[in-house]
Amino acid sequence: MRDTSHPAWRDIALSTLPVVLFCIAVIAVVVWLVDPAPPRAITISAGPRDSSFMQMAEGYRTVLARNGVKLKIVESDGSVQNLQRLLDPKSKVDLAFVQGGVADGVDTRSLMSLGSVAYLPIVVFYRGRGLTQLSDLDGKRIAIGRVGSGTRELSLKLLHANGMDPGGDSTFLPLDGMEAATALVSNRVDVAMLSGDSTTRTLMLRLLNIPGISVMSFEESAAYTRLFPYLEGIDLPPGVLDLRRRVPPQTVHLIGPTVEIVARDTLHPAISDLLIEAASEVNGVPGLMQRAGEFPSPVAHDFRISEDATRYYKSGKSFLYRTLPFWLASVADRLLVLLLPLAVLVFPALRAIPAMYRWRVRSRIYRYYGALIAIERDALKHTNEAERHALIEELDEIERSLNTLRMPLAYADAFYVLREHIGFVRMHLVPKQRRTAHAEH
Repeated sequence: MRDTSHPAWRDIALSTLPVVLFCIAVIAVVVWLVDPAPPRAITISAGPRDSSFMQMAEGYRTVLARNGVKLKIVESDGSVQNLQRLLDPKSKVDLAFVQGGVADGVDTRSLMSLGSVAYLPIVVFYRGRGLTQLSDLDGKRIAIGRVGSGTRELSLKLLHANGMDPGGDSTFLPLDGMEAATALVSNRVDVAMLSGDSTTRTLMLRLLNIPGISVMSFEESAAYTRLFPYLEGIDLPPGVLDLRRRVPPQTVHLIGPTVEIVARDTLHPAISDLLIEAASEVNGVPGLMQRAGEFPSPVAHDFRISEDATRYYKSGKSFLYRTLPFWLASVADRLLVLLLPLAVLVFPALRAIPAMYRWRVRSRIYRYYGALIAIERDALKHTNEAERHALIEELDEIERSLNTLRMPLAYADAFYVLREHIGFVRMHLVPKQRRTAHAEH
């Protein structure tokens, strides 16, 4: 009460400070929870060097670089290792190429799919002719792919379905790609099970032009796709490898999974859109196994399709990212994310500033009233002159404090009512004779 130096700016500042702190807290919580800024760099686990996975990743890197995002590519042994890296919290991999079927029995709730981007058929080359079933390969030397590759995982599942397991009559060798093809040509293996990742048109033509080597047609492809839901049936029509010499001479039925772009569920929505856009440019072209525009597609088997990917496949990129450059659109998107909670929470909070200001000014007046009530109560208890004189001194001190009190004009009525009440209390303290003499004077 004795501190009478209360300038108006101090009241305004102290009334506004809680609202400002509240606004800062809301913005901090939104930034922390939503994290609207897309990263400048992401990491993808691709595949072996010179594989189609690496070629796709290189294409994605080019598209992302045009939008200011750096894509770091990490080599791997294949889909199995890619999945392990995604599930490892210590790994710095954000996304990877994973073929269907390798996630059987694995908890993948922390991962999501951005869709399928390619077929990855299994192509079985063997020495001899006339084989139409995998069970015909029992007792032979079979190259099933390197350890950690999706080719090996799929080969083991298909051979197991036909009654062949490691330790049986057949010999399984960890060879893949060109190494497996070379071993087949040099008669070190009888069968090479190659994935579409490593069987290029050139390699298939070279193998089929070697006397004594044939490609198996999965006549029971429909049964495989029923037994293994993640498999698709893919046909190589006659002459697709070489029209002039009609290679192959008849339709070859193949089976295989699709390749999905799998990411952690923390992937930024803007980066998700950018990756699907890159997949449209890289994987949307026609090829040996696919038609133009067939990929990317919102088809996922082992992983849940992300909500952002579903939205992209239905309606494309958002308005901001369609009309503005990527980073400018991301800034605008962040501003919208920040303005929404401000509009919902902060603007109503601004209405509390006048109320807080009124409370501060009135509370100062109320403190004077508290002192007045105390003096009046003491006046009823004490009747001797010394005690009465002490109470008058306290009342004089209150009045002197009021004379220097800074009060906004809007509250002048309350200020003068307070002065009247001080006079009322003084009437109880000053004897009637002194009041009359003071009035005549």
